[in-house]
Amino acid sequence: MLLSNKKEVVSGMNTYKIASVDAAFTAEVEERSGQIMSQCYQCGNCTAGCPYTFAYDIPVNQIMRLIQLGQRDTVLKCRSLWLCATCQSCTTRCPNNIDVAGVMDHLRHMAREQGYATEKNVKIFVDTFLESVEKYGRVFEMGLMTNYVKKTGRFWTDMDLAPKVLPKGKLPFKPHPIQGRGKIAEIFKRFREGQRK
Repeated sequence: MLLSNKKEVVSGMNTYKIASVDAAFTAEVEERSGQIMSQCYQCGNCTAGCPYTFAYDIPVNQIMRLIQLGQRDTVLKCRSLWLCATCQSCTTRCPNNIDVAGVMDHLRHMAREQGYATEKNVKIFVDTFLESVEKYGRVFEMGLMTNYVKKTGRFWTDMDLAPKVLPKGKLPFKPHPIQGRGKIAEIFKRFREGQRK
């Protein structure tokens, strides 16, 4: 349950200091996600169904409430955005059909744009994944893994899996040939042009 006054919000065991309300933030989330944030009435179904709540610093329903309260910095700086697996559990449980997972995805984009990345290795993985898709038209697994390791220095992460996946062809040494590679690159180009406008 969320209680609020003008200076702070108390939610469960958490207390959030309320900075000035940024109504433009709420409007931006609504515009980008296509969801109406005022439809969330804090039933808690999204948090109850989330398999990662145990790792979140701010549970999903509280993120939704903080968006309603226009708390840009608190929301965009939270770890939860980067730990969300976009599994859709929250979305399927919402009685008001709010695409909560979609909102989380848009918040992650907003956090990236504004320079917030509380989980650096997750951001590096996402960036490396997108670079691979842009370059090859789909993910090149070996290249993704190599570049991720180079950028993070995590050389021994998951090395024990290599003997299991290599014989099964799960990590090919060459990118997959696909049709329409140029069209994928064009999508990335259009996205960047849209970002500049």
